[in-house]
Amino acid sequence: MRYSAFSIFLNGLRKNTGWTSAWRFPEPKPHYDIIIVGGGGHGLATAHYLAKEHGITNVAVLEKGYIGSGNVGRNTTIIRSNYLLPGNNPFYELSLKLWEGLEQDLNYNAMVSQRGVINICHNDSQFAAYMRRGNAMRLHGVDAELLDRDQVKSMLPFLDFDNARFPVQGGLLQRRGGTVRHDAVAWGYARAADARGVDIIQHCEVTGIRRENGRVVGVETSRGFIGCNKLALAAAGNSSRVAAMADLRLPIESHVLQAFVSEGLKPFIDCVVIFGAGHFYVSQSDKGGLVFGGDIDGYNSYAQRGNLATVEHVAEAGVALIPALSRVRVLRSWGGIMDMSMDGSPIIDRTHIDNLYLNAGWCYGGFKATPASGYCFAHLLARGEPHATTAQMRLDRFERGYAIDERGLGAQPNLH
Repeated sequence: MRYSAFSIFLNGLRKNTGWTSAWRFPEPKPHYDIIIVGGGGHGLATAHYLAKEHGITNVAVLEKGYIGSGNVGRNTTIIRSNYLLPGNNPFYELSLKLWEGLEQDLNYNAMVSQRGVINICHNDSQFAAYMRRGNAMRLHGVDAELLDRDQVKSMLPFLDFDNARFPVQGGLLQRRGGTVRHDAVAWGYARAADARGVDIIQHCEVTGIRRENGRVVGVETSRGFIGCNKLALAAAGNSSRVAAMADLRLPIESHVLQAFVSEGLKPFIDCVVIFGAGHFYVSQSDKGGLVFGGDIDGYNSYAQRGNLATVEHVAEAGVALIPALSRVRVLRSWGGIMDMSMDGSPIIDRTHIDNLYLNAGWCYGGFKATPASGYCFAHLLARGEPHATTAQMRLDRFERGYAIDERGLGAQPNLH
């Protein structure tokens, strides 16, 4: 069924009894051309683009839970492409362009809202760094505006401009950035992939990877063995666990990242605001709640919950930037499992094990990368060579000394 204003009107006359399931619930086949482990945004996007761009439809997406139960439904919904390094900037710009046409592509309302993203700066060196990043963005054809203090004040008068420790001196604005409804992204990609013949198999946990003569030939699952020609791992924070089933050790660590939502408020923040003196970011949802987050909890974990020390840390950063937040009640929090790479940048590559491909190491950037990640991973799986925008995101770059260190902090995952 194609969604449209007419279909809504027609089903309204039928008391909404004519809607069909958004996707099927098939039994797994004995064998597929490609199996994708992980039914989050990246896995579903990969399946969609395999079918749409390359005509490969004999594909299964295996999800141990239900669609939307992982990181794709546990984030702060921000999209942007304001990156500095040539290894990142073209990729995230590709992703933002795909976001801009996503709803038409999927025939699904993902609530893409290009309300703008502004990074606040607090000292002269940071202002110079933002100037450099903005120039790098402009050289790649990406929109960027450097704002002085007065321009920021006209946009965001509620900031603490004269804070003794973190005075606001300006900001870097990307007007095309914004937010997208996270679970709608999962549902939209799942529906679109299913419509092209992809099997989405929920509650199917991978328990082993079977190899013959060094080649991957399939996976052992909670629903039996399923064979494949190619195996694609897109398991986010569980990538290390799944890769270990093939005796593959990855240069990543898993950390929990918390996010929060406040009580509903009248319209307050009309863009995404990012604190430059700490790791804090906030936007306001259509229902009025403030959606915000900060740093990872800083220790290895597979739990979808965090600790109170990080709650305090995020709240302190938020109040330092926006004092009015001290009077806002937080309703709930949740946690996603981040696969933190050594340089803070992702990995999209084939491994040294025949028929095994990897999509991992997304750190904080996983949600905003969803469309481009799926598009480029599908390109790799279909053609056997990396897409031009992911040529530097190789698995062996750490061994070769070609890190993509966006923050310039070195090879330590918890710092990225």
